[in-house]
Amino acid sequence: MFTRLFEFFESIDPVWGALIATVFTWLVTAAGASFVFFFKNMKRGVLDGMLGFTGGVMVAASFWSLLAPAIEMSGGEGFEKVMPAAIGFGLGALFLFSLDKLLPHLHINFTPEESEGLDTSWHRTTLLVLAITLHNIPEGLAVGVLFGGVAAGIPEASIPAAVILAIGIGIQNFPEGIAVSMPLRRQGMSRRRSFFYGQMSAIVEPIAGVIGAVAVTFFTPVLPYALAFAAGAMIFVVVEEVIPETQQDKYTDVATLGFIGGFLIMMTLDVALG
Repeated sequence: MFTRLFEFFESIDPVWGALIATVFTWLVTAAGASFVFFFKNMKRGVLDGMLGFTGGVMVAASFWSLLAPAIEMSGGEGFEKVMPAAIGFGLGALFLFSLDKLLPHLHINFTPEESEGLDTSWHRTTLLVLAITLHNIPEGLAVGVLFGGVAAGIPEASIPAAVILAIGIGIQNFPEGIAVSMPLRRQGMSRRRSFFYGQMSAIVEPIAGVIGAVAVTFFTPVLPYALAFAAGAMIFVVVEEVIPETQQDKYTDVATLGFIGGFLIMMTLDVALG
């Protein structure tokens, strides 16, 4: 199955591949959000476990799919070899830090009084969706820059690695879609609107994916920086958003085990197939 999948992506333009792969991750989010048509409530422990799983996948992907290749493709030795990855990682974290401070948003398990970013009168629903949208920008970018590296002909960037990263992101987007739509449904929003907002949170992924792929295609030397940039942004999201959200209740052990499970699955996929 994976062989045929890799062959398909190798037969098309990598920028189109980035678009298809990130549309896939968006559709998986929509599949998770569709749970609101079948359930109105979901136990908090299950949601925390899902969020923990999401964090584990993101951390594993940040190293195995992004940072390690960024370091490997950088020239030189010692500090010279690691500097592109270090600079890109720092810039990615600072980029998300800036968005976090500027864009009004509200994390899933927090009260309206704990909203972040500039003061606003926006509705709680809008703030929740914006929080997950912030989360999804680096995910789409990560997939896109790997496909862009393939288009630029860089040996360390491969179709299998890009596809496996997209699959990993898709796997963690499924519980993420549930985690966005379920709280909205629980607050009394209709099933259709809860689903709509849940899936819309990931629409930014195809946009970020195509931007990342095109940017790397035209500016090949930036690939190590771009890969590390996506990794830094993803790690910022995990530490600033995902982990704190799972520590608001009594299910911290469930969230921790979910994190470990997500990390193991992503690491195994990347090493075995990427």
